[in-house]
Amino acid sequence: MSVKVLLITHEDIGSALLKATRKTYGKLPIPAQVVAIKYNANPDDVAVRLKKLTDKTKDTEGFLILTDMYGSTPCNIALALRESPIQVVSGLNLPMLIRVMNYPESDLEQLADKALTGGKDGVVNCTCEYSESRDNSL
Repeated sequence: MSVKVLLITHEDIGSALLKATRKTYGKLPIPAQVVAIKYNANPDDVAVRLKKLTDKTKDTEGFLILTDMYGSTPCNIALALRESPIQVVSGLNLPMLIRVMNYPESDLEQLADKALTGGKDGVVNCTCEYSESRDNSL
């Protein structure tokens, strides 16, 4: 049994990130699925559908749910699913998703930690980094 990754995002954000990740890996090391939330979606209806998905999946240790923005509808829907073995991390970006996929043997809590570090470490002020490297090479 392994953890499954569920991307709950606005519209096509999750699909684009998962597509880029598939290009990187070919076959994903961790099963992942995207749930695209349309702007006119009823959050309660989506939550009911996702609750059924997370409840009936018995061949998993749990779900790592990655959402695009804290406090948004996708995040709030994910937080409504917390009765199952679920970890929710918000602020989804490509470095976060790639980092998670690098650790297919990790448990649910470890993957949530990897998502956090991957997301944070993937945000870099490139102008500052570039200036510092140029100053050091002079």
